[in-house]
Formats: sequence, C-alpha cells, structure tokens
Amino acid sequence: MDDFAIRLKELRTEIGLSIQELSRQVGIGSSSLCRWENRQADVKGSQLVVLSKFFSVSTDYLLGLEQ
Repeated sequence: MDDFAIRLKELRTEIGLSIQELSRQVGIGSSSLCRWENRQADVKGSQLVVLSKFFSVSTDYLLGLEQ
C-alpha cells in the first residue's frame, strides 16, 4: 500500500487540495484519507473506485500496478 499512499498524496497536492477539502468533495472521512496517506490503514475497494473516478486515473494506477 506504499504506492497507494504516495500516489494519493501526489494527486491531492497536485490539484492543491487539503485532506479536508478532498474529504468534502469525495464524501470520504478526512481521518480515513489521513490514515491512508500515512500508511496506517488500507483502502476499501469501493473507496478506491471513488478516488479513481475523482482523479480520473485507474485503480491500478492508484495501487501502483501501472505507471
């Protein structure tokens, strides 16, 4: 999940969103987003799909399975 944590933070910061702003826009708790970015928890499949749609990237990209 290291790749996921890195890519989530990169994508979020590239568009200039705080964790709280991203939380409001995607409907996922800010504490969950924070734990994911800090590698303290694993993302669930349904939440992974929400994030991939929001950032317009594949779930494989978020998971580090593709460039």
